[in-house]
Amino acid sequence: MPDVISNTSCLILLSKIQQIGILKNLYNTVIITDTVKTEFGENIPDFIKIKNPTQEFSVKSLEQILDSGEATTIALALESKNSLVILDDLKARKIAKNLGLKITGTLGILAKAKKLGIIKDLEKLIDELQKKGIWISESVLNEFRKINNSNY
Repeated sequence: MPDVISNTSCLILLSKIQQIGILKNLYNTVIITDTVKTEFGENIPDFIKIKNPTQEFSVKSLEQILDSGEATTIALALESKNSLVILDDLKARKIAKNLGLKITGTLGILAKAKKLGIIKDLEKLIDELQKKGIWISESVLNEFRKINNSNY
């Protein structure tokens, strides 16, 4: 199985709706950097492991255009063979995609969990995210609905 490397946003969002365990159910182990751990600001579950990129030049280059968490996440993914990167920020996603990385985001995680029967009510979880103050653009929600053939 490829390394699954997450940025902070997915951890924060899933934590806000008490669903961080979805990551363990889907991937067994998720890797984050020390920077992401610091940004997350909570204790991390045992299934989340810490690993940092070794190529400081990559990190510094990416930090010119992204925040440190996204930069270290993408830099680490570039060092890992066949990794899956969890990113929600549009700019970070575009950069990761242009660098040839395989990406998903929090909505993709929730959709996969629904498809595999890990969660039952995808609509409820997305509503919970929005009630917690998470803004999801109407265009993203519409695309998500279209892909998942549902209201959500």
